[in-house]
Amino acid sequence: MKDEQKSLLKNISVKTLLFSFLFLFSIGVFALLAHEVVGENEDWFDTRVFTFLKAHSSPGSIQFFKALTFLGSTWFILSAYIILVTYLLIKHQKADAINIAIIGITSFILLNVLKSVYARHRPDLPLFNALTNYSFPSGHALSSFILCSILVFLTWKSNLERKWKWLLSILLILLSVLIGVSRIVLRYHYASDVLASFCLGFAWVLLCLWLQKIFTKKNPVTE
Repeated sequence: MKDEQKSLLKNISVKTLLFSFLFLFSIGVFALLAHEVVGENEDWFDTRVFTFLKAHSSPGSIQFFKALTFLGSTWFILSAYIILVTYLLIKHQKADAINIAIIGITSFILLNVLKSVYARHRPDLPLFNALTNYSFPSGHALSSFILCSILVFLTWKSNLERKWKWLLSILLILLSVLIGVSRIVLRYHYASDVLASFCLGFAWVLLCLWLQKIFTKKNPVTE
């Protein structure tokens, strides 16, 4: 029995343990935020972030974030997925095209289900046109983070030099973070909405990539 346990432990790689830890940590933070800020109406974190951003915002920065927030809109994200999937199909990367389409569709469904479940109203006094749908989690933050994570994944599968892979990855993640910040600056979302969306998006990408890896091993798709 001990020999079997030792053999099992040896087969569990450090990568798998790290993957599991990051997934559980992300889900844990999301659940904590959902419980505290939605369930218990704790607003100290959101209030402090709003106060900080208001004190450090200028008309120029507000216009910058207003333009940037479009990159997280439904129409932009949908167009980006269509272009990306089409490109991969043209390049005969059928498996990646299918997996990315599935991640995009399932994340959209997950987002709308969670918005209905938590039914959190948006912040008062938005800087521009008011929105009527629910606030938690942030669709812009979640969708842009997942799309940028997919692009990071594809970047690391490419033949680019390692330094360019790192540079592109950092820029893509930074872009998704700024899109999330734009939603807070424009008062369309609370900071907790955005942070929870990043955690959920990270966990969702990890889960989908893990399932993709298992499914690909059992049912290899010819490129």
